[in-house]
Amino acid sequence: MLLRRTFLGLMAAALAPRIAGANPPSIVATTGMIADAARALSGLPVTALIGPGMDPHGHRPTRNDILTLSRADLVFWHGLNLEAQFATLMAGLAPNTSVLAVAETLPADRLLSDPDYPDRPDPHIWFDPALWAQATQAMEPALAPFVPDVAAKGAAYRDSITAIGSYAQEVLATIPPESRLLVTAHDAFAYFGRAFGLEVEGVQGISTESEAGLARISELVDLLVARRVPAVFVESSVSDRALRALIEGAAAKGHSVTIGGELFSDAMGPEGSYEGTWVGMMDHNATTIARALGGVAPERGAHQRLGANG
Repeated sequence: MLLRRTFLGLMAAALAPRIAGANPPSIVATTGMIADAARALSGLPVTALIGPGMDPHGHRPTRNDILTLSRADLVFWHGLNLEAQFATLMAGLAPNTSVLAVAETLPADRLLSDPDYPDRPDPHIWFDPALWAQATQAMEPALAPFVPDVAAKGAAYRDSITAIGSYAQEVLATIPPESRLLVTAHDAFAYFGRAFGLEVEGVQGISTESEAGLARISELVDLLVARRVPAVFVESSVSDRALRALIEGAAAKGHSVTIGGELFSDAMGPEGSYEGTWVGMMDHNATTIARALGGVAPERGAHQRLGANG
């Protein structure tokens, strides 16, 4: 944890006026998903603060994060309480830096609510291609001063969003009706379920900082057994301990459940990989889910790139 003196000193640096130079703008994003969109829309380097395998729900800004933000010309963050530890810092940056909370540009009536906190929307909007296209289009005005052809780049990016969304719809539709239940480590896939017609259950709540009690584990075990669901899914940024408890509980009741694969939820795949892009993440998740739940999908995904380097 940063010492208060260090934090205040770095905030002072963040609030100091910056002189624009001839170099390319410094663009910073909190999450990998937003960074990927900003790269596609701009064609410029973008720094992501919360990388592969990292959990944005509990990530606290480091000294390096604050220094990076203090030197940025443009900052994109998700909002909707996803990176809750960044809220104060972003509010401090806003008077002197172009800062956009990307997900908060969406109409409130398109957002799902956290059942435990009705006034707090579910932030995982990147799993609905239509919402993701709309949210990333809202990034274009902020990029326009640096990227003259941002509208054309944005149209091409949205075409890729539409294409992978159509692929996901096609392969997920092949899952048998009785197996259309997606059980994951935490409740990150509600938008995904709404978009693609899947029932979704998370062991933990929308935030990974919530805890899964024995009653919740027992409830999900009964559901898996009753529905004869063949697989549950771990997540790249969340512990698999609770999922193992589900498997053991189902086995004790005579039903075999396997780990259907690892899904990318709050973070994407390794940097430089296909799965380290939003399109690759969606391809991986849709393909993995469809195949594990009895549907039909090509082993290497929509573009035959899953598992390839780069």
